[in-house]
Amino acid sequence: MAKKIDGVIESVRYKNGQIVLVRAYERRGFTFSDRVLFDRKTLLEYLQSGKNFVTGTRQDLLASTFNLAKSVMIVKADDREYVTTRENATRDELENVPFF
Repeated sequence: MAKKIDGVIESVRYKNGQIVLVRAYERRGFTFSDRVLFDRKTLLEYLQSGKNFVTGTRQDLLASTFNLAKSVMIVKADDREYVTTRENATRDELENVPFF
């Protein structure tokens, strides 16, 4: 059985190679919220607590139906934590996620 998705990240804002904000949908019971903004610190706290976030987009007119892409994870390297979709990241990077 696949792990339950707790959030879907649809766009990101970077500054100096680090995530500043992400625009996402958060699971609330059986459905998902409207768009919410998470700063890097909040997103890290969610990921560290075991929440499962993925990248993707919401399908038009289909409420809680998404086109899912890659799983978001924390990678530790050089005594730093990076929020990324790649195993060998050296900076925050959510692949194929548009900027806002």
